[in-house]
Amino acid sequence: MSWIEKSKPIWLILVLFVLSGNYMLYQTSLGINLLPDEAQAVVLGSLLDLMICFPLFMILYRNKFSLKALIALVAFGCILLRLIVPTELLAPYAMITWSGIVVEGCLVLVECLLIVTLLRYMPKIIHDVKENQLPTLFAFSQAVGKYVKQHPIIQVICSEMLVLYYAFGSWRQAVPKGLTLYKKSNYMAFQIMIIHAIIVETIGIHYWLHTKAPIVSIVLLIFNIYSVIFFLADLQAMRLNPIFIDKKSMYLSLGLIKRAKIDLDNIAAIIDDPELLAQKRSKETIDFILRDFESVQPDFIVQLKQPVTVTFMIGIEKKYQYIAIKSDHPTELKAALTKV
Repeated sequence: MSWIEKSKPIWLILVLFVLSGNYMLYQTSLGINLLPDEAQAVVLGSLLDLMICFPLFMILYRNKFSLKALIALVAFGCILLRLIVPTELLAPYAMITWSGIVVEGCLVLVECLLIVTLLRYMPKIIHDVKENQLPTLFAFSQAVGKYVKQHPIIQVICSEMLVLYYAFGSWRQAVPKGLTLYKKSNYMAFQIMIIHAIIVETIGIHYWLHTKAPIVSIVLLIFNIYSVIFFLADLQAMRLNPIFIDKKSMYLSLGLIKRAKIDLDNIAAIIDDPELLAQKRSKETIDFILRDFESVQPDFIVQLKQPVTVTFMIGIEKKYQYIAIKSDHPTELKAALTKV
């Protein structure tokens, strides 16, 4: 519903209000002094907050309604209740909170079983990817979906597998021929500049920060190492996954950042009017344009009959009606898209 989406800041504020209010009430000296001698009514209010209000506001904020998400959030609210409320005050409701913890444990167990299933089928998945003619980014997702049920934890793991593959296992692979998005931009130079800056920052700051705040320095070091690995992987994914067009679909990706499959018979129009391209793009438009050192306009915008799903990092998916594209071969790409 549009009103739920428009009210996302309100739902987030309410979530933070519920969490911070209960934390301050039980974990700060000011809140403890405000508690009455008979605090069971207050604890009951906190139980309702964390097991009803918190899940409800989170679902409204995410704008995704499902029974599974509701159960998981209620169970997580039980865990938060045990972490925030002192044990002696929570004793009358111990069975309720323990039931939530058991449910959360069962959900975690199911996710672990999904991970085991993914590892079990990984040889078959790799074989399917090698046999598939599609770009690896799409072939891998297709193969995983064939053997393992789609789940957020699986999407995150597969996303990280792609990062590791492109960062360490793809350097001997020949660059395929095809229409590209990056050669006429400063993308390569920009990526290398970022990697260089991270390495210099790590060397220059880590040793100094380690003497002042060891834990912070270690966290920052891990984050910097992962950032370098990700930018290398994104660079390789961009090089090794040009635009792929077969008789039915176009497979479009912008490195590891986002990708989409667009059916050619789903294309309603191709907008290339310079005045329209210069206008501010709507929320229904996703751009496949590499950011440059100066403002860049798309070559054209593909208007779709039905919205298509665009997959972002860690498997996040959103639907869009318009696709703005800037490529190194706009004429050839436009001609390929109009051959329906």
